[in-house]
Amino acid sequence: MSRMFNPIPFEVAHAGHRLRADSQAGDKGRFFMIHGAGTASREGFLLPRTVLAERGIGSSAFDCIGHGATGGSIADSSLHSRTLQAAAVFDACGAPPAAFAASMGAYNAIRLTQLRQIDALVLCVPGVFTPEAYDVPFGPDFSTVIRRERSWVDTDAWDILAGFTGHLLVIAAEHDAVIPREIPERLVAAAGRAKSRRLEVVQGGAHRHVISRLAEEPPRLKAMMDLIEACLGL
Repeated sequence: MSRMFNPIPFEVAHAGHRLRADSQAGDKGRFFMIHGAGTASREGFLLPRTVLAERGIGSSAFDCIGHGATGGSIADSSLHSRTLQAAAVFDACGAPPAAFAASMGAYNAIRLTQLRQIDALVLCVPGVFTPEAYDVPFGPDFSTVIRRERSWVDTDAWDILAGFTGHLLVIAAEHDAVIPREIPERLVAAAGRAKSRRLEVVQGGAHRHVISRLAEEPPRLKAMMDLIEACLGL
């Protein structure tokens, strides 16, 4: 049964912060959303969450420390902290069996599979990182580590996904100036034990304009949302 998108807000206390979040009910399943870095927030998922709600699929999302309604300083966070933030909100919203994550959030979602049971992963323009950067607070030192040439190549994401046994959909952008195409290709290749795995490249898409690019052509948006829904294993 389709629904209007009308999420219920909630908060989660974590590490001296109040993580702002919201949940949309769904009769056919629910995704847990993790946004990217920079100025990203859960608001960036508004379009796919609205379409999912119309399909009867729910979603839960939150703003990481230093982002959106949660606020605070980015310097109070790190890749490791973001994974723990995600785990705290994941538990508070009833542990949805599927995750939908973008950019940096994709790496947090991959890491979250080590901590919680997740049966489906949708990774949009996914970034991955060297383990050396995992505990470094966001700021100049973090930037120094990740800006080394191909610093991501020794990421643990390959090995983590090698053990993933759920459904995997990786969405790449044709004109992604941030994420090398090698990353989404290797993520899919690594997931050899997955129930299903697929790489979908959005023609004409850019790093920050993937789903919104598809919205310009409703048939293409529908086709992508069909793939996302199928990732739930329905």
